[in-house]
Amino acid sequence: MFLLLVLTILAIDLPFEKVYNLRRLTDFPVLLPEGVGFQSKATFNPAAIKVNDEILLFYRAEDWTGYNAWNGTSSIGLARSTDGLNFTKEPDPIIKPELPYEIPGGCEDPRIVEIDGLYILTYTAYDGNQARLCLAYSSDLKEWVKVGPIIKNFRWSKSGAIVPKKINGKYYMYFGDSQIYLATSKDLKSWNVNPYPVLRPRPDKFDARLVEPGPPPLITSEGILLFYNSADYSGIYRVGAALFDAEKPSRLLKRTDTPLLEPELSWEKYGQVPNVVFVEGAVEHQGKLLLYYGAADVYVGVAAIDL
Repeated sequence: MFLLLVLTILAIDLPFEKVYNLRRLTDFPVLLPEGVGFQSKATFNPAAIKVNDEILLFYRAEDWTGYNAWNGTSSIGLARSTDGLNFTKEPDPIIKPELPYEIPGGCEDPRIVEIDGLYILTYTAYDGNQARLCLAYSSDLKEWVKVGPIIKNFRWSKSGAIVPKKINGKYYMYFGDSQIYLATSKDLKSWNVNPYPVLRPRPDKFDARLVEPGPPPLITSEGILLFYNSADYSGIYRVGAALFDAEKPSRLLKRTDTPLLEPELSWEKYGQVPNVVFVEGAVEHQGKLLLYYGAADVYVGVAAIDL
C-alpha cells in the first residue's frame, strides 16, 4: 500500500564546499522543443532519476495552445539516456492536465524521488489563476495516480522537493517559490506546514529577490544538501546551495555566498523568460553528480560535479 512504503535513502559523498566545482558538461542543450504537439513550444525544468543504468528526465513541455496573453499549456514528458547527454523522448506526455485545477495552465516543474520501488512525483498544477503543489505516484513510471493538491493552507504553492530519508518518523519536504518553507508528513499525502520560512532571500546577494527548491535534497555526511534556484531584482535566475541539519531539517548550517551556475550561453539568456538557469533534477552517474536545469524556459542543459 502507498501509505506503508519505506523510503530508499539516497546518500552521496559530497562535501559542501565542493558544490562550487559545478561546471557545464556541454555548451549545448540536451533537450529542445520539436514538432507540432505537446512539446512544440518549449521543453524545460526537468526532474531526473536513474533506473538501473538509464537516466530518465521528466520535463515540462509546452505547446502553442492558448489565446491573448496565455503562454501555452504544460504537460510532463519523458526522455531516456544511457550517457546523460543524448536523450530519446517518448512520443506522448506521461502526465497531462485533466482536472479543473490543472487547466488551462497545465502540469509544471516536476521533481521525483523513489520510495521502495514506488516513484513519487511532485508538480505544480496551474489553472491560470492559482498554482497548487500536487503529488502523483507510480510503480512503473508509466501509469500515474494523482493524489491532488497537498498544501492545503497556502493559496499559492509550488516547487516541492522531498527529502530522501525519513527523519524522526516523518517525511520532510522543502517547498515555495519566494521563500522556502518546510512541510512534514507521515504518509506522503497529508502535509503539515511550518509557517516560518527556513530559507529567505538575502539583500545585496545573487538571491536577493526570491529562492525556491531545486531537486530533491541529497543526504551527505554533513547533512541535507539542497540545491536551490534564486533571482535578484534584475530578473536573473541563478543556482545556489544550502546545507541543513540532518536531525533538524529546519536548521540551516551553511549557504553558498556566490552562485554555482548562472546564465552565460545564448540559449540560457534568450527565450520565453530571459536570463534563467533553473535546476530541478539530480542524479549520480559514472562518478559525477549531474544536475539538469531549464534554460530561459525553453531548453534543458546539464552541469556536473566530479565526486
